[in-house]
Amino acid sequence: MITVKAEPLTPEAFAPFGDILDASGAVDKVINAGMCNRHHDRARLDFGEAGRAGISIFKAQARSLPYTCDLLERHPEGSQAFIPMSESPWMVIVAPDDHGTPGMPRAFLCAPGQGVNFLRDTWHGVLTPLAAPGLFAVVDRIGTTPNLEEHFLDQPFTVTS
Repeated sequence: MITVKAEPLTPEAFAPFGDILDASGAVDKVINAGMCNRHHDRARLDFGEAGRAGISIFKAQARSLPYTCDLLERHPEGSQAFIPMSESPWMVIVAPDDHGTPGMPRAFLCAPGQGVNFLRDTWHGVLTPLAAPGLFAVVDRIGTTPNLEEHFLDQPFTVTS
């Protein structure tokens, strides 16, 4: 069985798979009479030709490390953003595409206040909170055409800290 060591979520490491959603870096604009810093346009959202943006609320069961992953999924019609609604720890699993199936996986441990936006067609694990409540806002494509492809792995892998 393959073992993947989870690494910190950084913009450089995650760039091939999507965007990190957080309030790091330079402030783009100060708004609300000087009481709010705006970090502008942080994600490459993509909802395809026949889709629109939707915001859903997901409540996922907490998992623990080591974690065995046997399923990756992707969204061929649009991007998908996971935005935690608590500062509980969580993990992101991604993999490059390898001729239509997931390639070698990577795992990232998210810092408090970090969300992610997966680019269209990016293989990723299911929502993986590492503590309750597992509550997330999810911004993704709403439309009439299918936008989910699941791939059950012949050989699951284990993620360690």
